[in-house]
Amino acid sequence: MYPILIFLLLLVNWIVLSGKFDAFHLGLGLISCGVVTWLSQDLLYEDRRKKAKARLEEAWAFIKYLPWITWEVVKANLHVFKLAMTKAGYEEMSPRVVTFETYLKTDFAKFVFANSITLTPGTITMLIRGDVFHVHTMSQFLEDDLLEGAIERKVAEVFEPEVLKSK
Repeated sequence: MYPILIFLLLLVNWIVLSGKFDAFHLGLGLISCGVVTWLSQDLLYEDRRKKAKARLEEAWAFIKYLPWITWEVVKANLHVFKLAMTKAGYEEMSPRVVTFETYLKTDFAKFVFANSITLTPGTITMLIRGDVFHVHTMSQFLEDDLLEGAIERKVAEVFEPEVLKSK
């Protein structure tokens, strides 16, 4: 059931974003969406007990996450711009590797968390071993922001709300 739903959502997204309705492009869309659905089924359907309503709530929470992470990216862009373009920023720059443990449990939540970190300018997820993340940051400000845990909390709100309740 879920693979069919994901396939259809991907296909609708393909059609809307491509804007092409000829047989060639629709065929490419069918093939691409089928391959992505097949390759990612273990990642996307980790907890097969969830009902469709819970999946839709999770999808809605993720849609609400997107503007938040976009704002975080804008803020980090401004900070990295300051680091690169001002003397004070250059003096503030202190690259380092930060190691910390996450409370996220599922691989998918860790995947979204790691990609959210890397998407944010000035930070790169270098390695994940179990629950331990190794992240390169460009400054103390970015390290403090990362260790404050806002991104981790937002990812947990979307994909693992039960983890937040137990904390």
